[in-house]
Amino acid sequence: MGAGTVRWGILGTANIARAQFLPALAASGEGEAVAVAGRDLSRTEEYAQRHGAGRALQGYQALIDAGDVDAIYIALPNTLHAEWTIAALRAGKVVLCEKPLCVSVSETERVLQVVEETGGYLWEAFVFPFHDQMRRTGEILAAGDIGTVPEIQSDFHFFVRNRGNIRLRPELAGGALNDVGCYPVRLAQLTFADPASAGTVTVKWAPEGVDEEMQGIVTYGTDDRLLFSCGLQRPYDTYTRLLGNEGEIRLSNPYHPGPSDTLEIHRSGRVTIEHPTPDLPSFTRIVQHIHAVIHGEEAPRHLATDDSLATARTLEMLHRAAGSPPVEPVQ
Repeated sequence: MGAGTVRWGILGTANIARAQFLPALAASGEGEAVAVAGRDLSRTEEYAQRHGAGRALQGYQALIDAGDVDAIYIALPNTLHAEWTIAALRAGKVVLCEKPLCVSVSETERVLQVVEETGGYLWEAFVFPFHDQMRRTGEILAAGDIGTVPEIQSDFHFFVRNRGNIRLRPELAGGALNDVGCYPVRLAQLTFADPASAGTVTVKWAPEGVDEEMQGIVTYGTDDRLLFSCGLQRPYDTYTRLLGNEGEIRLSNPYHPGPSDTLEIHRSGRVTIEHPTPDLPSFTRIVQHIHAVIHGEEAPRHLATDDSLATARTLEMLHRAAGSPPVEPVQ
């Protein structure tokens, strides 16, 4: 697409687009939201005006067909991700899709096949691999400062107070694992190989029929493991430890850190505390990276074709171990 402002469209009027994507797009300095699409035109018009999201379009296909849109951010319920990611890719758009990319391994494989067929760019919206904090963590691990790391312990909990929230709707593939448990799973992928097995330790089911809390273990090879806890009914908690045989890294928030969050290095009885996160909206680094790829300034990193299938396989193993009912894939 060459140089110039990247023109974004937003599929859906979800809070995450307002709270995370649009502030990051503004902070990037290289893109603008030109359109947002929703099912209800009056609601979409109000959303666009209130949040500076460009013009409002009725129906998702109208955004797919828009000729002045270079890239699309998909902020729809989980069960709609595959259908509209495929439509956007086939329309020649660059795509950033909310996580989880799909609700099953088979859906993920089908979406990635379309990426291969179209030659398009697709990212799943795990933004933390692009953060300065994760770059710094990688430097520490690569230097061997805490030795080898056989275990990661990671939590992701927060309160969902509204029982009508889509996170609590099984027909939309809601639940704690899909919403926040997927973060520790992706974090472990940055350190370990593909998972060998996954088994849940405990599951608490919501009255609506989704997993409201889950604690589980994922093993990688013979020695490496992820111990995770996730849920939708306790105060915000993302505390994470990378445990090495010569020390450990403790992250107060590896997933959406702010400037006050800490990276602690514990080794030989000494503690070093760092604050590697600048005062930027959490999505800023991935948006900047996508712009740089579009402009030919950077090679793409952490594409869905690189990372998403392993995530889908792990989540499916965990769902199966928990006894979660399958969600019918979109045809």
